[in-house]
Amino acid sequence: MTLADSGFLDLAPLRLEYRMIGPRPDAAATIVMLHEGLGAAALWGAFPEKLAAATGAGVFVYSRAGYGRSSPGKLPRSVAFMHEEATDVLPRVLDAIGLRRGILLGHSDGASIAAIYAGSVQDHRVRGLVLIAPHFFTEEMGLAEIRRARDAFAAGPLREKLKRWHADVDYAFRSWSEPWLDPEFAKWDITEALGYIRVPILIVQGEHDQYGTLRQLEAAERECFCPVETAVLPGIRHDPPREAPDQTLAVIAGFIDRLLREHGEADLRRHSGVAAS
Repeated sequence: MTLADSGFLDLAPLRLEYRMIGPRPDAAATIVMLHEGLGAAALWGAFPEKLAAATGAGVFVYSRAGYGRSSPGKLPRSVAFMHEEATDVLPRVLDAIGLRRGILLGHSDGASIAAIYAGSVQDHRVRGLVLIAPHFFTEEMGLAEIRRARDAFAAGPLREKLKRWHADVDYAFRSWSEPWLDPEFAKWDITEALGYIRVPILIVQGEHDQYGTLRQLEAAERECFCPVETAVLPGIRHDPPREAPDQTLAVIAGFIDRLLREHGEADLRRHSGVAAS
């Protein structure tokens, strides 16, 4: 398909909104961005444009089912929803956009989905992973924060804040919070998948992330056989792209530039027509 700057992917029964910045997948490497648990394509703000300008790569951003303006899925969601996204939906998205080579960049739940994909699906198109505040296993402090978010949503202010980003804000919130707060989810753990990842990984996490401790990074360093780089940002919580955009961009762009050079794409900017910033 020919990707417009924005539109919808029709992957029956799903209809997923997307944005495409910079060169298309047939012209350059593509960074596929997977949003956080309450995120959407629009919630990345200007970060995708800055990432495209800094790397010369194309950037594809989409909203998962039920988020942003994408069609809703079904409730209740399974506690295995991240595995389902990684093994059922994401492969269809990558095929639909014509991915030839690229990098998966995920935030929070999106980072976990990217890790599951790379550890479960043999896809030689994926050259590396950028995982921002990933979850590899549950931690009580993270569950406590989700319970606080559930109470804030029920009280009203959080619901009103999220309404501007989601066509069905109740579905978006329930599809995130209900699986995480299911008693079965306390046993959720994807560290085994880390041992099957065969591409370089960059993990970016805020020092004061309220949803996960630095034990998440330690698990990746312990379990992975692939190269793992980490960047812990001082004073930052769960959303580095919003809280420290310049620092986060510099770390990620440097990692992606090195990967592209290693794969013989050092002249990517010249061929894509995107100027370096």
